[in-house]
Amino acid sequence: MKLTILGSSASTPKVNKYTTSQLLKIRNHHILIDCGEGIQMQLRKLKINFSKISHIFISHLHGDHYFGLIGLISTFRLLGRDSDLNIYGPEGLREVINMQLKLSCSWLTYKVIFHTLKSKSQKIVLNNQDFTVKTIPLNHRIYTNGFLFEEKFYERNLNKSKIKEYKLKVDDIKKIKNGGDFFLKDGKKIENSFFLRAPKKSKRYAFCSDTAYYLDIIELISSVDCLYHESTFLDSHSDLAKKTKHSTASDAAKIASAANVGKLILGHFSNRYKNQEKFLLEAKIHFKNVELAIEGTEFDI
Repeated sequence: MKLTILGSSASTPKVNKYTTSQLLKIRNHHILIDCGEGIQMQLRKLKINFSKISHIFISHLHGDHYFGLIGLISTFRLLGRDSDLNIYGPEGLREVINMQLKLSCSWLTYKVIFHTLKSKSQKIVLNNQDFTVKTIPLNHRIYTNGFLFEEKFYERNLNKSKIKEYKLKVDDIKKIKNGGDFFLKDGKKIENSFFLRAPKKSKRYAFCSDTAYYLDIIELISSVDCLYHESTFLDSHSDLAKKTKHSTASDAAKIASAANVGKLILGHFSNRYKNQEKFLLEAKIHFKNVELAIEGTEFDI
């Protein structure tokens, strides 16, 4: 997995700051998570191929998380897209996009498939041969989900040195891949597991969009390799965090610690703060492995 931060500011974009959007690559899949204003410019700046985006996940219908979507959908047509686009988001998103297309007399050259999310409990919303996606129900002012991405590994890798040592033929290798054992000329059996390496560990990434400090998510994101958690405010504005159902950097770090995650990424910073390093300082009191979601930053998960 590779995560690219496209935007990480709260509410409004600035000259060099964009509202929430991320690109997650899982093998050959390019997945857009939220789509704030100006994201097309970021995709171009970072030389990300528009046509490779096949799935878009929208956490909720506050503008700083989806106002860039209609522009991106329109650009896909202008670039000649003909492959399906899957969009996952709350009730109302389909109606908003369709109305914008209708009133602007626009049309599409490809199929947009909307997957409406409305459950308040965790659900699997995508399950293919390479990865799964589950919702993470959050506690915000309107219906909001985070998303849990988990890659899959089915095949166990063959140990090439063992294959060479025993001079295995193609048919022997196929048999072992299918779970069979290997027999020497004298009839001695060598167990299938002897020729196999342990399967790769599946990586997991949790994206937690706008939310109040919410203990219910701890079980859902337990031990993920990487957690993005919004941190709109510093402790000095914890009253505003509670009032607006957002989190502080300390809140995010406490969640990360309780969930025993590998890495915490902070984002969705209020524009009232000039120095984002203070977010790191406050978070690291509760959880050490913390980084900031800065535009253009890539994280290997």
